[in-house]
Amino acid sequence: MATTTAAQRREQARADYDAFLRECPTNQLLGRLSDKWVSLVVAALSTGPMRYSDLGRRIAGVSPKMLTQTLRALERDGLVSRTVTPSVPVRVDYELTPLGASLAALLTAVKDWAETHFEEVRAARERYDEEGAA
Repeated sequence: MATTTAAQRREQARADYDAFLRECPTNQLLGRLSDKWVSLVVAALSTGPMRYSDLGRRIAGVSPKMLTQTLRALERDGLVSRTVTPSVPVRVDYELTPLGASLAALLTAVKDWAETHFEEVRAARERYDEEGAA
């Protein structure tokens, strides 16, 4: 039996990921990334660092609790960094890490697609509803 190096084992583990399996960590990551607040926070931060209060104003409808939870989860996943500047009051800034910036292009494209095509989706919904969802 041939031995494998640690790097080879890691590469094989990456190849074995299957997001369609509930137990797979990539399935869990996709669940996190598909959250609407994650998408909106990442898209907002794609323009540059922002303070917590600025993010709260930029993202309509997000509660302080959800914004805090989302930012903590993104920080834990290595997508967002948090910088605390001692001042009165304390200043807290958030910005995308390089990993987060690589994701931002994708999520921003989905946001842009939704903004561009919503009227078509709305019309399709109306047609579907008028047909009685047969």
